[in-house]
Amino acid sequence: MRILNATRDTTLAEKGWRAAKVLERMKGLLGRDGLEDGEGIHIDPCNSIHTFFMRFPIDVLFLDKEGVVVRAFEAMPAWRMTRVYAKAKSVVELPAGTLARTGTYEGDRIVFGQLTDAEGAAAS
Repeated sequence: MRILNATRDTTLAEKGWRAAKVLERMKGLLGRDGLEDGEGIHIDPCNSIHTFFMRFPIDVLFLDKEGVVVRAFEAMPAWRMTRVYAKAKSVVELPAGTLARTGTYEGDRIVFGQLTDAEGAAAS
């Protein structure tokens, strides 16, 4: 899945995936050594996260039901927890530096798209 910033016409992740089931959402990025450039996870539903037991910083976007960024964190370190964002319906977690590189800010609209069969085969 692609994760795109429609406001800035930039790609946040080409190798994104969605965590929608309870266990997927609970696990998130735990147990991983990092995120490669171009990777990202969309946790849905979600309105608060923590980085306990994580081994690397991440960029974080809290999205409302329309995909608009209501809160953004750059390079959120391990062993932190966010408050609950009542307007947030989902969260996108990306490699640290992605928000700065793409100029992604609060108020931007994030959209999700599927790779075509040819793009998916080329990425494998």
